[in-house]
Amino acid sequence: MLEARQLTTGYGADAVVHQASLVVKAGQIVALIGANGAGKSTLLKSISGLLTLSSGEIHLDGERIDQSPPRERVRRGMVHVPEGRHVFSGFTIEDNLWLGGNANRRLGGEESSRRLAAMCARFPVLGERLREPAGNLSGGQQQMLAIARGLMSQPRVLLLDEPSLGLSPILVTETFRLIADLREQGLAILLAEQNAKQSLSIADFGYVLESGRIVLQGPGRELLRDRQVAERYLGVGRAVNALGEREAAQFAARLGKILEIGRQ
Repeated sequence: MLEARQLTTGYGADAVVHQASLVVKAGQIVALIGANGAGKSTLLKSISGLLTLSSGEIHLDGERIDQSPPRERVRRGMVHVPEGRHVFSGFTIEDNLWLGGNANRRLGGEESSRRLAAMCARFPVLGERLREPAGNLSGGQQQMLAIARGLMSQPRVLLLDEPSLGLSPILVTETFRLIADLREQGLAILLAEQNAKQSLSIADFGYVLESGRIVLQGPGRELLRDRQVAERYLGVGRAVNALGEREAAQFAARLGKILEIGRQ
């Protein structure tokens, strides 16, 4: 459904992402992991049209869209939920949701109302507080609002940038459960995250981005078991390096069991 081919992009003359290629299919979660500053947000902004490519192509349903403005990409079914939520804190929760649906001006009032009701049913805490300013919500609730606002346009491709950032462990778990549920509706989801363990545990496929370049890729579960990923992103490198060969193998086996339990 979504294919990025050899994307090079950045800010001004400075390239941040170098020849990155990825594919996201319908009904699939694709995780894009990497350290802070690796270029994850830059890559998502380029796919959604917020940044101009230096080179490369972006295809949606087989049609090239990298020359289309962001609004047109939304109308074609792609929505970007940015890092930091960026809800309109002075507007009501309802206004924020209406703005998400307003990306398609051809919607009638009846259809917009139906979509609003669907978001209130999916996110009851938002439905109970529709008339309140969005700034009154907690960080986790604002993340729910940001995702709900994006879903108001009924996208087929959802770009999520660091949705777990700044959330408590309980809210992180709820957020990833929501993302997994959205996949079951047939959405194609590109998930950019520093939380490698959580994102790869629900991902069908994953890409590892370092210094703007994709250095590893593969099914999510395989990347979870990859030693390089474990050492760099799961915080177990020092523990493994401190052990002998036999102990390291035992440690890796225990880690695998822990990760398997986490996916259940």
